[in-house]
Amino acid sequence: MPERIDFAALIAGHTVVIEMINSGDAGLPVLTQLLRVAQPALGAAGMAFVEFGPTGGRVISATGATEWTVGRPLPADDPVTVCLLSGPRVQQLRADRLAGAFPGELADRGLRRMVVSRAEIGGHTVGSLHAVYADDATEPDDQHHGVIAYLASCIAHMYGDQTGLPVHGDGPVVAALADGLAVVDRDGRVRLWNPAAAQVTGQAAAQALSRPLPFPIPPSGQVLDHRLPDGRWLRITSGDVPGPGALRVVTFRDITDQQRRDHERDLFVAVTSHELRTPVTVIKGYADTLTDHWESLTDADRRQAARVIGQRANELARLVDRLLSSAAEAGPGDEPPAPFDLGDALRAAAGDLPAELRSRLALYLPVDLPKALGHRPSLATVLTELATNAGKYSAPGSRIEISARPDGQMVAFRVSDRGIGIRPEHVERAFDRFWQGESGDRRGYPGAGLGLYLVRRIVEQQNGWVSLRPRAGGGTVAEVRLLRG
Repeated sequence: MPERIDFAALIAGHTVVIEMINSGDAGLPVLTQLLRVAQPALGAAGMAFVEFGPTGGRVISATGATEWTVGRPLPADDPVTVCLLSGPRVQQLRADRLAGAFPGELADRGLRRMVVSRAEIGGHTVGSLHAVYADDATEPDDQHHGVIAYLASCIAHMYGDQTGLPVHGDGPVVAALADGLAVVDRDGRVRLWNPAAAQVTGQAAAQALSRPLPFPIPPSGQVLDHRLPDGRWLRITSGDVPGPGALRVVTFRDITDQQRRDHERDLFVAVTSHELRTPVTVIKGYADTLTDHWESLTDADRRQAARVIGQRANELARLVDRLLSSAAEAGPGDEPPAPFDLGDALRAAAGDLPAELRSRLALYLPVDLPKALGHRPSLATVLTELATNAGKYSAPGSRIEISARPDGQMVAFRVSDRGIGIRPEHVERAFDRFWQGESGDRRGYPGAGLGLYLVRRIVEQQNGWVSLRPRAGGGTVAEVRLLRG
């Protein structure tokens, strides 16, 4: 590490980042570019950014020696998470002195020192920026702490603009503690604004009083669901106050989560109905043909009809299994994780794939691959979903590669294709339930949008993690990491 920070390189690189923003880039590409600029200027071995939400954190961007951490979750009760969210905003930590698996993995790679700064908006932590240093590096000084704090503030500003960040949702979650209450006069101007109203709308009383309501008022005694410009939904009711003042009481609460659940339910019904109808229609058509025209069909025609019925029945069974797993929140249950031969499990799971997919596979599995710690039966589901996804978004007959390798305390396997690829802003959204890439054309890329959601649930319940990234030269790489057995 240099004795002093390369401020010239940092400023020049930061100028490129600002130009990216001014040209319309946003989200993960900008964040990753900022980390790439900062790493050499700070003399760090690697940089990483952890995004925090209500249930904990997740590494969403990393460079250099920490690039392998992308996609790794940090649960809310993890000792590292607790440490990052408490204490001074900027801290210098030793990975070999922190509890938990994640610091141990860093220390095993010779990355024992890090400078961490929280990214905060109005006292709310949206994430933490990590500069990680090798054992033989010079001790980071106050200048390094100051620059890392500044960069964390820049990232927090990106979150405040809500341009592609956060990557795990549609924006900060606003939870109303109680119904908002406003009293408006005959001119529609606010005369009373309770604390919950400020909490729900984000407008303090000083901003709201003597001004029109920032949303429409339904007729007295009626209910109106209204969407705010920031995407949130309010359920608004109103009633007249008896007397000569012509005052009206308006109550409202945030129903964004309910709207999202209702939308997901409607989408689930629509997509599932479509996905079930296709194989059922084919099965019924071929069954009717066999029943009505058995005598006139050749043996080859009958075998072909039976073959198609079998294929479609398998598709139907897979879809039903996927739906049931999704409803049960996908997991291996209470079965304790155990060491298993990952190479053997991958070969067996690949052998059970549909014939069309099997013919496209290229397996690169070393004979000395370490055992993995987890639930072997669930690996078949994971590989099936990843391989099916790769096949769906790549040209028919194109190669799908399955490879595996040890990596520190982990053992990883990848499913790589040469298909249409994935945009950087979609690498996390792809794991949301019911979300689909290129979802505007479900005829071209059919599916219920549950496969990757199930994969993440299954893998993370085994203390592993899964990530997606664009493949150099085109295509997508899905990587699963499990603890070594």
